[in-house]
Amino acid sequence: MKTLIQHTLAFVGKLLNVALASLAFTNLQAQTAEEIIRRMEERMRGESAELEMRMQIVRPRYTREMQMKTWAKGQDYSLVLIIEPARDRGTAFLKRKKEIWNYVPNVDRTIKLPPNMMSQSWMGSDFTNDDLVRESSIIDDFEQRLVGSEKIDGTDCWVIEMYPKPGSSIVYSKVKVWIGKDDYLHRRSENYGDKGELVSVIQNSKIREVGGRKIPTRIEMIPQGKPGHKTVIEYVNAVFDKPIKEDFFSLQNLKNIR
Repeated sequence: MKTLIQHTLAFVGKLLNVALASLAFTNLQAQTAEEIIRRMEERMRGESAELEMRMQIVRPRYTREMQMKTWAKGQDYSLVLIIEPARDRGTAFLKRKKEIWNYVPNVDRTIKLPPNMMSQSWMGSDFTNDDLVRESSIIDDFEQRLVGSEKIDGTDCWVIEMYPKPGSSIVYSKVKVWIGKDDYLHRRSENYGDKGELVSVIQNSKIREVGGRKIPTRIEMIPQGKPGHKTVIEYVNAVFDKPIKEDFFSLQNLKNIR
């Protein structure tokens, strides 16, 4: 028979194992959250991407449509070109690391966007300039924390909360994301304001193969407190991991790209 001391030592040992397991799980959570985000970025963007997209801006009294092409290389370089409608054709946006430029063909003028313009509407849509051109990096400018698991449309997802790092130019106080456990695809985001209020919801759907990889091809941005308002982006075509030189993302090409 075990003595009282043996029982006590066994109990203490169990408590110690539980404490160590809890600590290990906490550390694993922190590492896993960042790794999940990185794998999501790799799956959604690759080393480079060329995309053809349609955008539909829905309002209670009208709907406006746009067509555009985008090129991206990693997180530092991107270029967005408006194809339609005719009145906006040739309008382009360029990101080079932390610099954002806008070319307006009607006045043949190139404008550098200041940081305070990143939270403004992009081309009258519900997306911000930062959403489309992305000055901020969800890896470098956020602290990530794995907070649980939920199902989105029957798919098991990790739930990760992201908080802006001090000194970053993030326009939200918190971003909450849902990422599929089996495919690392981004299924949903919630953006929160300074007072903790829900500002907007992004829903990703219509997962299918485009450009040789399976990704969500429909993105809905739904602002809160604005009934009948939303913006929908649909991928028409995509090419991933095709080499693009950094000098493609130049101010000269911003004006000349077609």
